[in-house]
Amino acid sequence: MVISNHAILRLSVRVASPVPTLDKVSVDLMVVLGTTTMPIHQVMRLSRGAIIELDATEADEVKILANTLPIASGVVLVDRNRIAVEVKQMLPKLPGTR
Repeated sequence: MVISNHAILRLSVRVASPVPTLDKVSVDLMVVLGTTTMPIHQVMRLSRGAIIELDATEADEVKILANTLPIASGVVLVDRNRIAVEVKQMLPKLPGTR
């Protein structure tokens, strides 16, 4: 079983557009910090305070997904008690997607 840690943000898109239906579009953004593989018996024993080691370091770029589709990569920024992601590179659009 593969366990992925995600920071999930919900973004309500506000677009200055002549198309009023875009004003209420919501996009689920996920930032993938890293992944790990863990046997199911260890997953079943996870409890509060458990630490899951990921295959990434704090200097690694993170993947940014919009509605589960990869759209960009970036880096995590921490300023006092706030966490943010700086977009470093937009990924090319996949064929067959808009």
